[in-house]
Amino acid sequence: MRVILTRDVPNLGKEGELKNVAGGYARNYLIPRGLAIPATKGNLRTWQEHQKLMQARADRLRQQAKEAAERLNGQTVTLRGKTAPNSTRLFGAITAADVAQAIQQQFGIKVDKRRIELIDPIRTTGTYHVDIRWEPGVEATITVEVLSEE
Repeated sequence: MRVILTRDVPNLGKEGELKNVAGGYARNYLIPRGLAIPATKGNLRTWQEHQKLMQARADRLRQQAKEAAERLNGQTVTLRGKTAPNSTRLFGAITAADVAQAIQQQFGIKVDKRRIELIDPIRTTGTYHVDIRWEPGVEATITVEVLSEE
């Protein structure tokens, strides 16, 4: 039986995929739980329209990510942290969320903190190179300059 998945189903597929499954599996498990709908002509037409909309949305988001990556690539973001006198060690740490907030304030570009590849929080003053990956193939490298508040 052909079904269209309405949610991700482990070991079967992702939302929006068209799958062939056993009739009993579809009638007794997938359809009653709202995980799939039967692949009738009307549902297939609706599914195709939905796929076109999702593809257009994905293309638009990818284009926005490319533009943001071009604007940010090679830029310098300055952050200030509190240190002890005559020391380079910060009292706190600079995290990916702090870097994302600084990018928002300095460049007006909203970046999700999960896209910033900061292996460990920054704990000392200095200059760091940080990668931002929106999608595979869409990335930017920025310089994060951490200064003391003194």
